[in-house]
Amino acid sequence: MTSLWQAEPPVIHTDAFEPDSSFDEVIVGGGITGLVAAVLFARQGRSVAVVEARTIGSGTTGSSTAKVSRLQGTQFSRVSSHGYPAILQAYAEASSDAFDWVIDYATDHAVPIERRDAYTYAGTPEGTSRVDHEYHLARKVGLDVQRLPEAPLPFRTHGAIRLADQAQIDPLRLLAALCAELHTLGGKIFEYSRVTGVKASSPAVVTTTDGKLSAEHVILATGTPILYRGLYFTKVSAQRSYAQSFEVPADSLPDGMFLNVETPTRSVRTAGSLLLTGGNGHGVGREASPQARVDELTAWTTKHWPEAHLTHAWSAQDYSAAHHVPFVGWLPRGRGKIFLATGYDKWGMTNGVAAALTLVADILGSNTHWQKTLHHRITLPRVIATGIGENAAVAWWYAREYASALSTRLPSTPPAEGEGQVGRGWPAPVAVSTVGSVTCRVSAVCPHLAAIVTWNDAEKSWDCPAHGSRFSADGTRLEGPTTRDLTRLAIP
Repeated sequence: MTSLWQAEPPVIHTDAFEPDSSFDEVIVGGGITGLVAAVLFARQGRSVAVVEARTIGSGTTGSSTAKVSRLQGTQFSRVSSHGYPAILQAYAEASSDAFDWVIDYATDHAVPIERRDAYTYAGTPEGTSRVDHEYHLARKVGLDVQRLPEAPLPFRTHGAIRLADQAQIDPLRLLAALCAELHTLGGKIFEYSRVTGVKASSPAVVTTTDGKLSAEHVILATGTPILYRGLYFTKVSAQRSYAQSFEVPADSLPDGMFLNVETPTRSVRTAGSLLLTGGNGHGVGREASPQARVDELTAWTTKHWPEAHLTHAWSAQDYSAAHHVPFVGWLPRGRGKIFLATGYDKWGMTNGVAAALTLVADILGSNTHWQKTLHHRITLPRVIATGIGENAAVAWWYAREYASALSTRLPSTPPAEGEGQVGRGWPAPVAVSTVGSVTCRVSAVCPHLAAIVTWNDAEKSWDCPAHGSRFSADGTRLEGPTTRDLTRLAIP
């Protein structure tokens, strides 16, 4: 599944890995957080290297629907219900500063921007009260939102909020501009170098599959941290969601960016002459048939745009914190050398930039008021309860999938094309799949914390329901907190 943006990506020049090199800042992850932070550091004369396990933008940023908006569905309601009013105000200010940064940067570097009004709408009568609540919170934090009786969509809605003059963008073109500036400032970009460990020494030592680097500081901008320090993989939940682009008649294109308040999520925007729809998210590895979710999204789109013709379909992985505010700052037991950013709750185009601004301010010593407020938030009982619930769910998935694997005998013949199955093996459960007429046999035990993976029939991948690590059919790591591949086994 390749995103619209990744189908014809801009040319991004990278560098040959330089083992044993030393930098002021080593940034792990080539998405929006890592590259914005890299450019900001380089502008201050710091030597910077960005290390990416795959390619620039191959993770969440390159699969985003790339809405750049101060109005974010019902995000204010979620933040408000899990934190004090000061936290909500600080979150709104962070989003506003990040929005301004992206717009200014794109404008200055000739990255095309499509200005659109953003809408939060109710698709059912029951959603009206949620629209009203979001409206009052948005006004409270200073947004000039309007309350509307309906949204301008080709189906009935039950009220909406509109915030004028927000934006949508091609995220890879933004990353390409950031990479180009970083190179002009002397920064380095290393692709296909997977970081497998970081030692919090002085200087810090970063171990990769291509060798070692040293740095004054290391920033983990990897979606979720790849180190165990702080146990952040237990503090965020991993979610997959889906997006599709369609050719439709020009006169049926909606004018705006839209997000409903109900579940399942229905996101709508345009990209030039194309219609983009998204949603139908679920916990990573916890859906019996992700393909059914994809098919449902397609059916919903063609119901409301009958002449729609599918051009691209893709998915993205996001991480959500219990309090719906990102974790950004120094990593525990990192001796002031290692920093992290995670938990963008599907709003990475603003939260990712706000995280980069915060990380640079942390290290250079120039925090703003909203950065200080978000750093010093207090964990409320409701947040603790949500976290306990998520970790209870993780334990349930451990028990369920081990029981299933140990009670299932693998068939003597390979799975059919596009199918995968987990069954008992010795000394541990085994995962077998057939993709592209190639049958692969790998350990079903996730190398992160030994949960049993499940088959993703939409993306032909093995996904871990515990903490969101994902692997290709042959066991190669794709994303998530693990740094290792699934163990490959011989075909009997």
